[in-house]
Amino acid sequence: MNEAVRPQAAALSQQEAFARIRLLRSPNIGPVSYAMLLARYGNAVAALEALPDFGKKGGRQYRAAPQDRIEREVEGVRAAGAKYLFHDQPDYPALLAEIDGAPPIITYRGDLSLAAKPCVAMVGARNASAAAVKLAREFGQGLAEAGFTVVSGLARGIDGAAHEGSFPSTIGVIASGIDIAYPPQHTDLQERIASEGLLIAEQPPGTEPRGSHFPSRNRIIAGLASGTLVVEAAVKSGSLITARLAGEAGREVMAIPGSPLEARSHGCNHLIREGAVLVQAPVDVVELLTGFDGSPRSTFREPVSPFDFEPAEMAGAEPADIASLLTTAPVAIDELIRQSGESAAAVQLALLELEIAGRLERHAAGRVSLK
Repeated sequence: MNEAVRPQAAALSQQEAFARIRLLRSPNIGPVSYAMLLARYGNAVAALEALPDFGKKGGRQYRAAPQDRIEREVEGVRAAGAKYLFHDQPDYPALLAEIDGAPPIITYRGDLSLAAKPCVAMVGARNASAAAVKLAREFGQGLAEAGFTVVSGLARGIDGAAHEGSFPSTIGVIASGIDIAYPPQHTDLQERIASEGLLIAEQPPGTEPRGSHFPSRNRIIAGLASGTLVVEAAVKSGSLITARLAGEAGREVMAIPGSPLEARSHGCNHLIREGAVLVQAPVDVVELLTGFDGSPRSTFREPVSPFDFEPAEMAGAEPADIASLLTTAPVAIDELIRQSGESAAAVQLALLELEIAGRLERHAAGRVSLK
């Protein structure tokens, strides 16, 4: 099998590695359903064999991703000079693994050890002010000098400045395939990050960025770091999505305040009002994140409906009959468990059947709905 697929340290066969990629690229399979299928069947080879039956139980015919398409993907990763990293390999970033819906497989170029260092995410406006860009560059430099890896999304404005200030201690997370540079004006910056820092992609090679990819990218940015710093952002901004995701994951959320007369500062001021920690210098971030133990000082977060469920319970479960409880309005999974009177594993298995059949949509904060 191709060098790009060869597992790095874990005892994962080439056949299983290939099957995992194919499983994740199959229709209606996302991080949650992927994890449940592995938990129920023990490996991706067996999970792939079970997919048609799942689709049938969910009321639809089902076909997994074609093998030749995965072969082309693997070749594309190799041609880009990238490698695969699987969720259960030792080098998979520990903090990223803790978030809900962590990417089961990523591709990367560069120094993976950067993700094992203390990380801080820096995000902000694309059309940032000159003062904010300068500030982001200075914060990036100060945090790198203090021993942190700076994580950002390679967008124009704040992201690019954060990367430039923190070289080589920087991680770029992109919404495209590992071989696609976006935005085009950051082609050289992206290549430099891949050569001197670390570049991470969740999408298959050749994938152009789409709107739906950016929230997924944002969850990786937030998940890699013990804290997220918003430098400058409007109230309706992707940066605030990243901050919200960081808060939901129990990470520190920080913001630099700005003038109430400047619309590009309203997002940061809103975050501070809602519980993010106000910071004014890199030393403030260092103080908050040094020895971070999972207890953030910030209170900016939305409550997530908790329920006790271990994926291993899927192995012996039988699906519950919950389709009648679902509508197109999102509902929390714990509410479905309460109303059905079934076990968490039985409800999750029923949801999995519906999802694989293309009838279920998953939402933030552990909610689901019919499509």
